[in-house]
Amino acid sequence: MKVKKAVIPAAGLGTRFLPATKAIPKEMLPIVDKPTLQYIVEEVIESGIKEILIIIGRNKNSIEDHFDRSIELEKELSEKGKQGLLGIVENISNLVDIHYVRQKEPRGLGHAIYCARTFVRDEPFAVLLGDDIVKSEPPCLKQLVDIYNEKKGSVVGVQEVPDEDLNKYGIVRYIDGIDGTYRIRNLIEKPEIKEAPSNMAIMGRYVISPAIFDILAETRPGKGGEIQLTDALNELAQSEDVFAHIFKGKRFDAGDKLGYLKATIEFALGKEDLGPELREYLKNLNLEQ
Repeated sequence: MKVKKAVIPAAGLGTRFLPATKAIPKEMLPIVDKPTLQYIVEEVIESGIKEILIIIGRNKNSIEDHFDRSIELEKELSEKGKQGLLGIVENISNLVDIHYVRQKEPRGLGHAIYCARTFVRDEPFAVLLGDDIVKSEPPCLKQLVDIYNEKKGSVVGVQEVPDEDLNKYGIVRYIDGIDGTYRIRNLIEKPEIKEAPSNMAIMGRYVISPAIFDILAETRPGKGGEIQLTDALNELAQSEDVFAHIFKGKRFDAGDKLGYLKATIEFALGKEDLGPELREYLKNLNLEQ
């Protein structure tokens, strides 16, 4: 069965970015001139998926507003002859049909995914975390969808991380594989170094079997007192094949201040109207000031 649906959890409180995220969703913080979330939505579309569900929480109405039409703004731009800006604004609302559901309380990523069960039904689906941006060609999600189509099993996107970062991610134990794709034996959420089975960390991209919903319904709170998707995937891996794929591309944690700054700089350097001048500025920057 083809992967036709994507779920983007965007209900987190953004505590790593306070006070900026007190009133602004972290997913709406701009990377140069586009909200973080728009990069993720565009990755979904470029991967051939047209049905998107965004899991939102309280005070996240600006997400819905951003992807909706803005009649007043469109009228103003049209009357002033600003056709370039008008096209940009119109393109945002025409990207794709997006659905929304509210996670009524912050009970973890696993619970957020469980909120998508009615939307997904009995189909395989993609998951993209709302503050993970991956710069890659082909798109990171497309790489995972291709592996799913080949292997007919759930896939998580992974990359190697240093020992000191193991307790920030879900870590996989894999047993066999080839060409960067490995069958998973089990997964551990945010282990200490001595508990980690490898240095392969899940990086915010998944293609998952709908069987996960029956498991999530019974999954008890784990690390941090939250229902962890990693725990449910670990159980899924005991009953059917789940694969880890080392995707090609550079991932930015845009929910982290340093990761956000790195993403902003790299995406700005890639823009024709900003890159050359920014590169020159950085070259001449007096770092001792």
